[in-house]
Amino acid sequence: PQTLTSDLAGVPGCPPGRYVCLLVRDNGCGMDATTQKHIFEPYFTTKPPGEGTGLGLAIISDILSEHKGGLTFESQAGVGTTFRLYLPAIASA
Repeated sequence: PQTLTSDLAGVPGCPPGRYVCLLVRDNGCGMDATTQKHIFEPYFTTKPPGEGTGLGLAIISDILSEHKGGLTFESQAGVGTTFRLYLPAIASA
């Protein structure tokens, strides 16, 4: 659980409020600045032809946006990447 006291930085439409934050981290090769600029574009992929569609992050970003959530990431080449997915929390009945 996490409470945002202001809009999620860099994520239009993700207002202050209560969220569930899912953190996904790897210690892989990370992304350089050029790659980071394109990761949410449909069909963008760093994989060779025929090995990926490049739709994953674009779809995830759209789903979160439709639910008034958001997605942030941090990545450093040679170190890895961390994604944080913010989903609005629902009050229990």
